[in-house]
Amino acid sequence: MIREQLLNPDAAELTAFLLKHTRAGQCLIQVAGEAEVSYQGRAASMAEAGNYLLIIKRDGSVQIHHPKGIKPLNWQPKTDRLHAQVEEGYCVFTAFRRSPDETVRMVMLNVALAQALDLQEEQGFILAGSEAQMQATLARHPDLIEPGLTILDRELFTGVGDIDLFARDAQGRLVVVELKRAKATHDAVHQLSRYVDAVRRQVPPGTQVRGIIAAPSITRHAALTLEKLNLEFKAVTALPTAQEQAAQPQLF
Repeated sequence: MIREQLLNPDAAELTAFLLKHTRAGQCLIQVAGEAEVSYQGRAASMAEAGNYLLIIKRDGSVQIHHPKGIKPLNWQPKTDRLHAQVEEGYCVFTAFRRSPDETVRMVMLNVALAQALDLQEEQGFILAGSEAQMQATLARHPDLIEPGLTILDRELFTGVGDIDLFARDAQGRLVVVELKRAKATHDAVHQLSRYVDAVRRQVPPGTQVRGIIAAPSITRHAALTLEKLNLEFKAVTALPTAQEQAAQPQLF
């Protein structure tokens, strides 16, 4: 995640660092230290020397935070040019914007830390509706998890928690299903593992019990842990709409 890090860089080192990573546009950049901040545009402002955190995102947006509060001292949601140079022994970072015409200038007086962070953009999403709605829909349409799956129970109490869906597969094996509306993480894997272990303790020896996480996606580390525990992941990226469900033939 940390592509490059500088501790107590001098002006030349910091300038080279900023030029390198702002031009590449591949990392989130953080610079923390003492600085002066000035702004020219629709108004003019000047912040006296103080401790600030500069954040430059991959899209060129800029935020300057002071030590308290959630609102930045200054922010530029869009910039047209980012530049850094050494002036009178200090690194000076400047963000330019053409429409409207704005300039943010930050004189770095004493920087403690500069980082370039390689943050991957997540493509995950959250299924529409609540987890309860997801559970109810998949209980009616278990084939969305796996063809041949038959639901035996919902919210089955195990002593370590309630199993979302308890099922039997086409080969007659018992299946514990843990549902997640968003990307499944380590917590979901450990939760599923506890449920599967609890079921195995309660069924006759030799009974096969599978464990499945059903979610839109799963983190890489969670997937590795899942594989080590001999558990499974099934991607559920869409559920039938209310109209589609209503169109299904009903017994009652």
